[in-house]
Amino acid sequence: MFAAKSNGQAVEPRIPPLSRIARTRKLEFFFSHVEKDAKVLDVGCADGWVERWTQAQGFSNVIGLDLVPPADIVGDVSNWRSLGIAPHSFDAIVAFEVIEHGDIVGALHELTRPGGLLLATTPVPGMDWACRLMERIGMLQRRTSPHSHLTDLRLLPDFEVVDHRIKGFVSQWGVLRAA
Repeated sequence: MFAAKSNGQAVEPRIPPLSRIARTRKLEFFFSHVEKDAKVLDVGCADGWVERWTQAQGFSNVIGLDLVPPADIVGDVSNWRSLGIAPHSFDAIVAFEVIEHGDIVGALHELTRPGGLLLATTPVPGMDWACRLMERIGMLQRRTSPHSHLTDLRLLPDFEVVDHRIKGFVSQWGVLRAA
């Protein structure tokens, strides 16, 4: 969420240094796989940082979904039908640091058009301890809920790997195509 300055303008919250660097690199890498006119859903959009960056880069159809405002759609992605979202309606879905928090991969597949992309980051399952340590010392942003669904992105059902990378020994970046 944004905090208001005394002059009334919104300012972004402080982002730890590694998180800020990772954000920029993530966006440049992942959106090199996406057409500018693609219909994109950003699941777990938080304060809308992905949407702001994509708009500045000329992407025209990015929608944020999160459990709390200021998301464009407020609700749980697992309940996408009740949110008025049509199945297979997105060319790409962004899930940065989201899938480790719940059983949502099935919903993400249902929302991705056949051949569409899932753009996901998540901790490497065996390295979550290192992420927790970096959170404690302020190098990474603190998690908002437990990592109860850590998984290797290469093993997600109904998706095939387009590109998979390990970053900094602790994070996985995956571009996956809906089968």
